[in-house]
Amino acid sequence: MSFKGIVRELKEMRDGIGNRSRRGGGEGGRHWRGRTRSHIAPDQTSSHNAEEVEQGRWASLPSELLLDIIKRVEDSETSWPARSVVVFCAAVCRSWRDVTKEIVQTPEQCGKLTFPISLKQPGSRDQPIQCYIKRDRATSTFRLYYGLTPSEDENDKLLLAARKIRRATSTDFVISLVADDFSRASNAYVGKLRSNFLGTKFTVYDSQPPQDAAVKSNSRSSRRFHSKQVSPRVSAYNYSIASISYELSVLRTRGPRRLHCIIHSIPLASIKEGGSAPTPQSFPFSVDEPPSPSIHGKDTPIIGFSTTSLPDPSPTAFSEDRLILKNKAPRWHEQLQCWCLNFRGRVTVASVKNFQLVASVEPHHNIPVAEQEKVILQFGKIGKDIFTMDYRYPLSAFQAFAICLSSFDTKPACE
Repeated sequence: MSFKGIVRELKEMRDGIGNRSRRGGGEGGRHWRGRTRSHIAPDQTSSHNAEEVEQGRWASLPSELLLDIIKRVEDSETSWPARSVVVFCAAVCRSWRDVTKEIVQTPEQCGKLTFPISLKQPGSRDQPIQCYIKRDRATSTFRLYYGLTPSEDENDKLLLAARKIRRATSTDFVISLVADDFSRASNAYVGKLRSNFLGTKFTVYDSQPPQDAAVKSNSRSSRRFHSKQVSPRVSAYNYSIASISYELSVLRTRGPRRLHCIIHSIPLASIKEGGSAPTPQSFPFSVDEPPSPSIHGKDTPIIGFSTTSLPDPSPTAFSEDRLILKNKAPRWHEQLQCWCLNFRGRVTVASVKNFQLVASVEPHHNIPVAEQEKVILQFGKIGKDIFTMDYRYPLSAFQAFAICLSSFDTKPACE
């Protein structure tokens, strides 16, 4: 069989599994509906019956042939939606999944987003990963897509979605892998952004613990639900990974917003030569794999974290060796009578929301000048309710999206 024939049959097999899930009823039907609705993660462990459906003759391919097939697929399908074939390869069976995970590189190494966990991994070092955000005012939702600008056929790759929820004393942006499920008890839940009453201070929460042990021990976290109300397969904690603060405009002078971001989960050394940022390899728990009994008892909370909500961490706490971002100062254009930044054609509409973030460092940190001037995240308006978001190492797509969402909250004290 030719290489194109193998790829075509993989697609047909994947479509067939989806059709069976929609026709099937009972427990099995519900299981497959949950997997097709959210993204197919390669690190999920399938049940015994599902493995029998998926494997067949493809599981018995010689390892050398399997390696060659997946390498060719990885090299040929470099952009979405064609890159979905790589995800299909990981969904065939366990042996295909293991080989695919071994071949597919992280965004930092290849500059491409493939699996859902790629959204929690640092972006490319060489060039920014370009995305855009669409805002839906009617439903208070925001969708992050992979690509330069919206395509005409609206077939762009959805990366993340967020819903704005107003509360009495704060505003929450709940972030999910899918656009129609924002429940914090769902496996699609990846984190949230919470603001204070004035919309000047924000805290970014991740659904999985930071990899840095020092940050994990210092960060504040809170249970999302009482332990008896949540399935043991769903992580019940929010972990504080970043703090965002906007400077108050005391004299009510008009001008660009000024913000600072302290990324508690990324060390400052990550932007030094030879430095590295935390790179998670999988989500903590998958749909079909319960957590280890040694970590969770039947009704026992995670040891070392409080079961009640805690106040947000201080913006200056534990920030001495953490990455701090600040907005790049714009210049005043005399002829246009406005503040200007060079967005290299990625932003076309003037807006108070537009910004570029660079590393905030001190002379004793010994950070090269080139790294200090490198734009790590830029965000700006290109049309009605459409904004571009370009990010790079050491930020992940999830962290960059959360920072950009803070710009959509009302800030009467900053303008």
